[in-house]
Amino acid sequence: MNNNIAFQKCINPDCNTTYEVNRQLTKCEKCGNLLDVMYNWESYKQLKSVLLNAFSERKNDKGNIFNQSGVWRFRELLPFFGNIDNYEEYSKVLVSLDGAEGNTKPFHLSQVGKYVMGKVRFDNNEKKVIETSTELLSSDEQEFMRNNFYLQFEGANPTGSFKDNGMAAGFTHAKMLGVRKVGCASTGNTSSAVAAYAANEKWQAVVFIGKEKIALGKLAQTLEYGATTVQIEGGDFDDAMAQIADVASDINLYLMNSINPFRLEGQKTIIFRVLDGLNWEVPDWIVVPGGNLGNSSAFGKAFMELKELGLIDKIPRIAIINATGANTLYRLFNEKGLRWNKGHVDDKIIEEHYATLDKENIKAKTSASAIEILKPVNLKKALRSLEFTNGVVEQVTDEEIAHAKAIVGRNGFGCEPASAATVAGTKKLFEKGIIKLNDKVVGILTGHQLKDPNATINYHSDSNNIFANTPITVTNSREDIISALK
Repeated sequence: MNNNIAFQKCINPDCNTTYEVNRQLTKCEKCGNLLDVMYNWESYKQLKSVLLNAFSERKNDKGNIFNQSGVWRFRELLPFFGNIDNYEEYSKVLVSLDGAEGNTKPFHLSQVGKYVMGKVRFDNNEKKVIETSTELLSSDEQEFMRNNFYLQFEGANPTGSFKDNGMAAGFTHAKMLGVRKVGCASTGNTSSAVAAYAANEKWQAVVFIGKEKIALGKLAQTLEYGATTVQIEGGDFDDAMAQIADVASDINLYLMNSINPFRLEGQKTIIFRVLDGLNWEVPDWIVVPGGNLGNSSAFGKAFMELKELGLIDKIPRIAIINATGANTLYRLFNEKGLRWNKGHVDDKIIEEHYATLDKENIKAKTSASAIEILKPVNLKKALRSLEFTNGVVEQVTDEEIAHAKAIVGRNGFGCEPASAATVAGTKKLFEKGIIKLNDKVVGILTGHQLKDPNATINYHSDSNNIFANTPITVTNSREDIISALK
């Protein structure tokens, strides 16, 4: 197979301009809209069993890092790089962190499932946590907790977030073009992944961040991996994104943000692994945090293509969860009625909303720094995903996020605040009756707990937080220690 199968295409149906795959573009040159990486799937449409068997067999291949990779194991479903069958050919261009990216799968966390159903709660009258015993749950509630509710920890990726999936694909495209200088704007996870992949490939990485708008764990990674880091005084992610997009061509920089359609190809594989982990039984819901909206955009595209290929016969609903302090999608979708409308998006609604943000100097503000974004670059693609999947948008407060994060920890796993928005959002949708007991739900946790250790320490240091595990302070004496622990 060669590059004739792949091309780039404007998402605007009134434009539909196409471009060769061997070009570095972030927007349509004709109308300024976003681009997709598209494929001619005709040769795949009758190969369902062959593809699924290949994906399964590659899991245990210890001799080929690209088969071990949770991205490149599914290379037939993102074949923009050319020959997918000849190792000698594809190994020259595919980029991987030694096959480590994307080794994730969905699994159950019973305590979190119980929390989502409202069976672990704080009683304000008794001032304590009340948990319903599993034996007292109905059979449907037990089924949801044990068999219908899943979480997939993308924080298990090498740099601790889902971004590694996208970088494997984005760096591969850059390598195809002969580029060796890459960059991004970031709230932290993108910069960590860009810096790590660049270091491994011995390329130059440039990162733009808003000063003091990045969790220290993420900044530490970026610096450690050797990226040139530019901090913008008084700026946030939206400022950093605008600046790097403006100067990228002047400094010959390949942009690795999710405005890059090839990066989103890698993020499709998160969904492939969800389905693979469920033996290709499609769940009813996929729940994901919403920041720059790259994941929700990639997920929708994945489902469109899988349906076209006949690999699935059902489309799950996507729920995108905003933080209330960065709720552009929630407001536009739920309050102002903005829709994809088969590609005919009402740009005036977006323009007026953004003009208000600028005029009133409104900035994103949430403890979930990974989704602290008010002008998401993939807004229109996310709207497309919502339309295709009959999806919903919800918002959650920082307090709800913090409690959900603590519950994930109680199951022996950790996640960063933005990831916990998935759990908080699922709980809220369950309370509203939108997600039901007999629904099969997969929530995506996007980043590792140690990305933002301050959030964890601050929560548990405050005994007023309902799930706080506050340290015990004692004098340096045997008697006091024994007394405190009785």
